Amino acid sequence: MALNPNKELKLYYSIGEVAEMLGLSETLLRYWEKEFPSITPKKAGRNVRQYSQEDIDHLRLVRHLVKDKGMKLAAARKALKNNKDGAERDAEIVARLRSIREELMQIKKELDGLV
Repeated sequence: MALNPNKELKLYYSIGEVAEMLGLSETLLRYWEKEFPSITPKKAGRNVRQYSQEDIDHLRLVRHLVKDKGMKLAAARKALKNNKDGAERDAEIVARLRSIREELMQIKKELDGLV
């Protein structure tokens, strides 16, 4: 059976890893846990948080609503409650556009080096 390159090898991530992934502080992640009931990391011994991929996806969505769109926490909570699918779709579109932009910037940099 062939190895699936898209499959995540890690089941759980530490709060430090998640904070680095999302460009947020650990303190903010802990605060958002209290504000958004959909973010529920597993807690191991000594209350060490272990975030699943699903938790990270929820955090990405909250980050998109709060940081990118500029919503207040109450508005973001309401948007997730009323239209989670639409918010997920918007976040996915923004993520794709960012990756395309990064790729185009890399191509531009390479072309500038040729001239």
